[in-house]
Amino acid sequence: MAPSLSKAGSDVNTLVNGCTDSVITLEDSNFLANGHVILSEVPPNVTVCPSAYHASGEKALATDAAPGCFVGFGADEPLSHHVASIGKLRDIRFMSIFRFKVWWTTHWVGTNGRDLECETQMVILDRSDEEPGPARPYVLLLPILEGPFRASIQPGPDDFVDLCVESGSTKVTAAGFRAALYMHAGDDPFALVKDAIKVARDHLGTFKLLEEKSPPGIVDKFGWCTWDAFYLTVHPSGIWDGVKGLVEGGCPPGLVLIDDGWQSISHDEDPVNKEGMNHAVAGEQMPCRLLKFQENHKFRDYASPSRGKGMGAFVRDLKEEFGSVDYVYVWHALCGYWGGLRPGAPGLPESSVVKPRLSPGLETTMEDLAVDKIVDNGVGLVPPELVEQMYEGLHSHLESAGIDGVKVDVIQLLEMLCEKYGGRVELAKAYYKALTASVRKHFKGNGVIASMENCNDFMFLGTEAISLGRVGDDFWCTDPSGDPNGTFWLQGCHMVHCAYNSLWMGNFIHPDWDMFQSTHPCALFYAASRAISGGPIYISDSVGKHDFELLRRLVLPDGSILRCEHYALPTRDCLFVDPLHDGKTMLKIWNLNKYTAVIGAFNCQGGGWCRESRRNKCAFQFSHAVTCTTNPTEIEWSAGGSPISVDGVRVFALYLSQSKRLVLWKPSDSLDITLEPFQFELVTVSPVKELRSAAAASARPMQFAPIGLVNMLNAGGAIRGVKYGEGWAEIEVRGWGEFRAFVSERPRECRVNGRRVEFNYEGQMVIIKVSWPRILTGFNPVSRIEIGNRDSGAAKGTRGPNPWMEVMPALLVPAQNRSCRFPELEPIAEDHEELDDE
Repeated sequence: MAPSLSKAGSDVNTLVNGCTDSVITLEDSNFLANGHVILSEVPPNVTVCPSAYHASGEKALATDAAPGCFVGFGADEPLSHHVASIGKLRDIRFMSIFRFKVWWTTHWVGTNGRDLECETQMVILDRSDEEPGPARPYVLLLPILEGPFRASIQPGPDDFVDLCVESGSTKVTAAGFRAALYMHAGDDPFALVKDAIKVARDHLGTFKLLEEKSPPGIVDKFGWCTWDAFYLTVHPSGIWDGVKGLVEGGCPPGLVLIDDGWQSISHDEDPVNKEGMNHAVAGEQMPCRLLKFQENHKFRDYASPSRGKGMGAFVRDLKEEFGSVDYVYVWHALCGYWGGLRPGAPGLPESSVVKPRLSPGLETTMEDLAVDKIVDNGVGLVPPELVEQMYEGLHSHLESAGIDGVKVDVIQLLEMLCEKYGGRVELAKAYYKALTASVRKHFKGNGVIASMENCNDFMFLGTEAISLGRVGDDFWCTDPSGDPNGTFWLQGCHMVHCAYNSLWMGNFIHPDWDMFQSTHPCALFYAASRAISGGPIYISDSVGKHDFELLRRLVLPDGSILRCEHYALPTRDCLFVDPLHDGKTMLKIWNLNKYTAVIGAFNCQGGGWCRESRRNKCAFQFSHAVTCTTNPTEIEWSAGGSPISVDGVRVFALYLSQSKRLVLWKPSDSLDITLEPFQFELVTVSPVKELRSAAAASARPMQFAPIGLVNMLNAGGAIRGVKYGEGWAEIEVRGWGEFRAFVSERPRECRVNGRRVEFNYEGQMVIIKVSWPRILTGFNPVSRIEIGNRDSGAAKGTRGPNPWMEVMPALLVPAQNRSCRFPELEPIAEDHEELDDE
């Protein structure tokens, strides 16, 4: 709860419980941060109180200035929907996240209050370096929840920033608020957001941070989703053929996601005992409602060659035949189906059709087929007191069928249905409480992908257990509005959604950048962003239509991926600019591997949100070559749970994946990158280490930096361990292909798993071919590579061959995977010549 207040003046509130002042203050009708005006002409009904918490979660001491404060306001009468101005914003650059669709948010920038969009979920004001005196810090404006009300930001008249506070129900009203917005100040924009959300966690007590949870195992697996392959016609034999084709192509999926099309549904005009899943056109299913918890006839009629029928038999057979498939997930909507439950259907909890109502903020969002269909046909809503029965009935059946988790879609729907149920916050609390309990009971507590959920009431109420969620609109193969150029510009648009949304959502859920198609014209562009996103990688290819050359740059032969340690975020210089339609900004994102970092540069210019037409739109005039600069200091090396220390590092090795070149760069040096539209570059950044030898103490030390497997898009993700000795380095590498490392001079020898091997030395890089052993599916082989100048006797005396590697030739691929072919592995194994130790 917010601390108690007492009125200390016409426009200032101070704490009466002993808490201190804030870095952000309200003085003479101005909000100040470090003495700098951030909002002016603050109305007299606005109230402020410092936060009782620091980001550490501990209460602020009386001698400390709190980094943030809560903002509220008073109103003349109790209403269910308030819009209150909190001050004017002028001539300060900001970045924001706003809902452009009911379900999805994106990035937006400006300098004045009038530049804001409705349904804004957060705003960051840029810092300044003004002299004299302390600089203006970054300031975050974070709308939160207060009681049964939820807040958002929107533009007001004459550059005012307006705070919209609404319950969603005319029966739930209030006349004053004390903590509907939280403001937080700091010198690091990434820490700013993270710390502010920690304060919100302590203040609200309704959610858990991502760092307090574990994402499901699917984040480390390659996946295949059935949606674009089948849409609603998905069926067991098609899924079987799809998995079989991927396995035979050397890219076996670890996750199979059965999307919409497996459930028993019907129209209201159909008999209540008759299934109505007979629509192959996406969009026509949205008026339908769930008829039963069990699967529809396509899956119910599956007969196992060995034993049993139904979904359970199919899932069991799929996992047994294709050993790489560790997880099978299925899709369902938060309310059961797009149209909810069919009232009166036997075996289902009570439900009634509720007519959705859009709030004024949602009326300003982009036109959406799903919203139109749902509004026209209503939703069969289970009342909050019975919703536990719905999830228990659905999830208990799925668990008994061997399903490992669910993709819960159409989440941000409850706010349109809450008039009779205590408002949006109370209805959401009931649904998310029931969903969380069911997931903990049936899917190990984290077996969920949240989707269509980009809104703050989900983040603040629905993430106690859910730890993985979509952070961008759907992957659109083409523009649904018919623009032929949408095949290209929509992909850059999607990439921007995911990168910037992660700055906010990544504190609640592990970011999922959605599926893509490996044969799409922009597939490589997409794949590069997925490779360094830090999230799961899954495709929605049609059966038999794959680009295996591309997929093998993402997927290892056991169905796993080389995932980054953190989640990708924009670099600091990209936060307050427009990478979609200013004609000059390159999207740059960074991420960390275990021992290296990566910067991705993507030319996304060419289309995005259009304020006038209220939709995403082509902006071809900005689609041209763009140049950017980058350097190692753009990486947030200390981020995440496993930061990389670069203290004292004087040189970095940068490997550019597309141009296949190595450059050595000092931290202060800048690298220029020029890219045509929808082209990219991935830069692996590795700190250079000096390796000194006791036997040659007077000699110049050898410089060394591991790069990784350069045949993989996330080359540095293959490095799982690094050890250094006198004049040598040992690297543990997971995967197969071409390993490269920067070495300032040609080493005397290289060894793989204790055996000397041939290697090339080109452009100050050691190049070694690493093979993938024929082993049992599920085992993750790690090759031990030694590079250096120590003598072979010492090497033999101190390091024996890897015992796992010694037994590998005797192991066999399981019978169910003997059809799995790795066409590119054979030449590598043949070329990998082993030399005698002598």
